[in-house]
Amino acid sequence: MKKKLLSMLLAVSLVSTMLMAGCGNKAADEPQTIDDIEAAPQAPEAEAPEDAAGAQEGALADAQEMVFVLNNEPDGIDPNVTNNSFATPFLSNCFEGLVTYDENGEVVPGNAESWESNDDLTVFTFHLREGLKWSDGTDLTANDYVYSALRVLTPETTSQYVNMISDYVVNGQEFYDGTASAEDVGIKALDDNTLEFTLKAPCPYFIDLVSMWVYFPVQQATIEANGDKWTTTAEAYVSNGPFKITEMNMGESMILEKNENYWNAENVTLQKLTFRYVLDTSTALTAYESGEVDGVRTVPSSDLARLKAENAGLVSTPNYGTVYYDINCSKAPYDNPLVRKALNLAIDREALINNVAQVDGQPAYSFMAPGYVVDGKDVTEGRSDFGLSSTADVEGAKAALAEAGYPEGEGFPTLQLSFYSDDNVKKIAEAIAEMWEQNLGITVEVSSADWAVFYDAVQSGNYEVAAMGWSADYVNPMSFLPLLYTNDVTNNSFYSNPDYDAIVDQIKVEKDPAKFAELVLKADELVSADYPVLGLYYKSNTYLIKDYIEGVYMVSSSNIYFQNAKVLAH
Repeated sequence: MKKKLLSMLLAVSLVSTMLMAGCGNKAADEPQTIDDIEAAPQAPEAEAPEDAAGAQEGALADAQEMVFVLNNEPDGIDPNVTNNSFATPFLSNCFEGLVTYDENGEVVPGNAESWESNDDLTVFTFHLREGLKWSDGTDLTANDYVYSALRVLTPETTSQYVNMISDYVVNGQEFYDGTASAEDVGIKALDDNTLEFTLKAPCPYFIDLVSMWVYFPVQQATIEANGDKWTTTAEAYVSNGPFKITEMNMGESMILEKNENYWNAENVTLQKLTFRYVLDTSTALTAYESGEVDGVRTVPSSDLARLKAENAGLVSTPNYGTVYYDINCSKAPYDNPLVRKALNLAIDREALINNVAQVDGQPAYSFMAPGYVVDGKDVTEGRSDFGLSSTADVEGAKAALAEAGYPEGEGFPTLQLSFYSDDNVKKIAEAIAEMWEQNLGITVEVSSADWAVFYDAVQSGNYEVAAMGWSADYVNPMSFLPLLYTNDVTNNSFYSNPDYDAIVDQIKVEKDPAKFAELVLKADELVSADYPVLGLYYKSNTYLIKDYIEGVYMVSSSNIYFQNAKVLAH
């Protein structure tokens, strides 16, 4: 017997307390349970200016155009390759996968109008909409999805999320390794409009998984004609979402326009969306307040309280994510858990949250954020604090460092603390360096680089401690757990624990909600007691949008969507 899956197989919700709402906490609606199959998670209301409702009742502006500031330039915009969150404004608006997210954070049909699974959740069949087109007007079929998945599984593609397919699809890893053919891979186009995935094991969260951009289709013709350069010119960047890129001004701006070949184009009102790069957040805020731009992705933390009080268009949305620092567990002396424990104990998270980041945050003692609910209970509820507290435990930190062989910091090598170019991140990094020097008696050197250079060094293991963070790409603990799984492509801490790996392997295939939650907590408790990362705080998203713009929304994975955007007369 087949079961229809017109909404998420594992319905989830954010817990009622927001984790790091810079403009004030907002409560989520009634939490959902993991086994509430037909329900969908509800996103909390965003903070909006009081006069927005009046503006929204007005007529549409003649020019349906807006300018939105991005504060970081992505390292690439190929959905098959990047795992960079700075690319999401492009990927979420220029492309669409089998499923997508609506304004309530609910998984809804995208290119697929319906889907179903067999009883043991190992075969998923998707039925594509009739008449799908690429932005250049050519037909988009199930074969495009097969091509794209195989491209991800080709080593030369250097897909940073390859494991999101290879770990799940039959013979995906074998194809990557060169020991299986394309015909052996469990992704088949049964006809132009029917796509079938055959999985290695039951995967209760597979519908959540295919919402990730690594599962998005890319056009074979433009890639074969342009190679890796297909993402560097507007003419070659063929997509299938509500918008298409019509102009690329590297380092300055990207211009998106409505894609008339999108299947739901008749319901896309916005005609032109300009993403402008302004790396300095204070400069971006000035442009916003002067009316030069209509929205800003990143808000200077020191201005959050003022902007909220002034009803300036500050929006806060929940984020299933954590701000933390990676510790290179493969490099001495950071391969010693006692050293990592000392670094964690020496941090005053309360001071970082209140005085440096200036957010209403919750201290993080683990890499895994709260926010996934099973039977009305967050899976992280009741977990240990791992000996950490909101303020620094200086004596405990010194004791741990001494036990590791560095009493009062003697003999400890100069710690290299690196971060990516960002005003807010810089303030936090400098504060952490000062805490370590004062509380541990060690020397810290702080350095920064543009994101692409910084992240390449982190992935290569060419760092000691590095600013990082994670916003889940799909709302399920399995978006976090691979981050510390041995040799996983997302494991930038180079941590390894066979016991942890074994539990994660169990979680991947566990269909019973209660057992799933139990195993998740067990995995979190095991790994976090080893201090492989430096947890700082659990976060939320804030951004600015003018009151004459309606329909823009952001989901807890931090993806921001403009397909429902409208510019009101003002």
